[in-house]
Amino acid sequence: MFSTLRSRASARGRRSDPWVMSVSGALMTAFVLAALVAPRAMGSAVDAAFTWSARWFGAYWQLLMLATFVVMTVLAFSRYGRVRMGGTDKPEFKRFTWIAMVVTTLLAAGGVFWAAAEPIAHYASPPPQYADQVDGGAEGAAVALAQSFVHWGFIGWAVGGALATLVMMRGVEKGMPLRPRTLLWPLLGERVRTHWIGAVADISCVLAVVAGTVGPIGFLGLQISYICSELFGLPDTYAVQALIILGLTAVAAVSVLSGIHKGIQLLSRANVWVALALIAVIVGMASLPFVVNLFLQASAVHAREFLPMALYRGDEQWLGYWTLFFFGWFLGFGPMMAVFFARISRGRTVRDIYVGATVVPSVVTMLWFTALGGTGIWLEQREPGTITGPYAEDGLPAAALAILEALPLTGALGVLMVVVALIFLASTLDSMSYTIAVSSMHEGEPSGLVRAFWCVGMGLAAVALLLVGDGGIQALQSFIVVTAVPVGLLMLPTLWTTHPLLRDMAVEQGIVAPRPSRDGDGDHAPRAGEPVGQASP
Repeated sequence: MFSTLRSRASARGRRSDPWVMSVSGALMTAFVLAALVAPRAMGSAVDAAFTWSARWFGAYWQLLMLATFVVMTVLAFSRYGRVRMGGTDKPEFKRFTWIAMVVTTLLAAGGVFWAAAEPIAHYASPPPQYADQVDGGAEGAAVALAQSFVHWGFIGWAVGGALATLVMMRGVEKGMPLRPRTLLWPLLGERVRTHWIGAVADISCVLAVVAGTVGPIGFLGLQISYICSELFGLPDTYAVQALIILGLTAVAAVSVLSGIHKGIQLLSRANVWVALALIAVIVGMASLPFVVNLFLQASAVHAREFLPMALYRGDEQWLGYWTLFFFGWFLGFGPMMAVFFARISRGRTVRDIYVGATVVPSVVTMLWFTALGGTGIWLEQREPGTITGPYAEDGLPAAALAILEALPLTGALGVLMVVVALIFLASTLDSMSYTIAVSSMHEGEPSGLVRAFWCVGMGLAAVALLLVGDGGIQALQSFIVVTAVPVGLLMLPTLWTTHPLLRDMAVEQGIVAPRPSRDGDGDHAPRAGEPVGQASP
């Protein structure tokens, strides 16, 4: 049996899509140049676009992401949960390696520092709908963590590791390319290969994932430089920040050139073990009983307040800063995450993909946030102002650093956290370079040089934006919310196209009996590229 790397398309040779590569590359280059030439004007334009996107599409994003999670959950535990995806009976990657690669795609994009900062932010200033109900203490801590769980948990992971992945895998099995446009295949059929709508879908998704990757790269350069300056006395200058990013890009580029079976696997496994070591050390030196108890209490609040937190529409400013920012960010990543998950999940069942790409990563993320953020809350309760003071003064990077400085072995912990952050983001840069390169191909697997081009390009873009200062990187992070507008429309059809595809596959695999048709021929699976719901003659 052919491996995933030797598809029918790649057997005919590689052929890139110049439109997607040139247009998406030109638009991102124009954005970077505009930020360098007129940073204030660009920042104002992005802020205005961000506000407009959140106001007009915020409720839609909340409902879309919630519906995606609900529909996938129902399908996974229905009879269609036994459908095996990808056209092969044997998974390509071992379960631990597969889940490790899945987890690093989203958690690495900012989870290291958000895990320390978001819980303490919600603890210091409770979400608006609970501001009059909690006032610090155990209840305030549980609400703070539960709100973080809603942002980074099941809803966020389901947008990529659910319906879009299944539609993508079925389309590829039927001969469609591993590109975002394939999400429209059930509606448009084979013509989506060459239709301008397919090109727009690919370009929109490339822009969203480039913005969502370059932003954290640049932001990480600022954060690591800040920590190294405070703990080890290194100068917090542009040169140091640029060297950090260039070093990170070099590591990712080497991983890219070594291939998906070596580079991404190696970085993903390293992520897991180093992150576990960091969690064990931090929690071990803090209060394990407190953290365990807080996780249980926060999980109970999360279950009880899941819908109110996910669908809250009250404070518009708070929503834009927190819920809608994260939901727009994750939604922008969705199609590219689906491309990557489809690439590594062949041979797994629908239920297996749901558990391994939505449930397990969500639980891991919640444990990660509890370990870092919960420790910060424990330190804050013991000595008020220990964490909230630095956070209020210096923002996001100060929360993680304040936690380290309040614990023994601060220097060793600082080194370990820097290593975790660097490896996490290197693996994300690697996997996202792959998905962008795949989306730039008409057929065949992208070469290592094409992947390295996107990898190095994103690293250089982050270095360039640092010249603008923190505002340039933050403008790019906000820009991903704007790019989520077309991406959100692309993800919508999966809510109703996934079920018919799974039903046809269940018939093919003998899981369910075919339904009798009017002419007595029974049900049938659609031909390659045949729109769902149209029977062949």
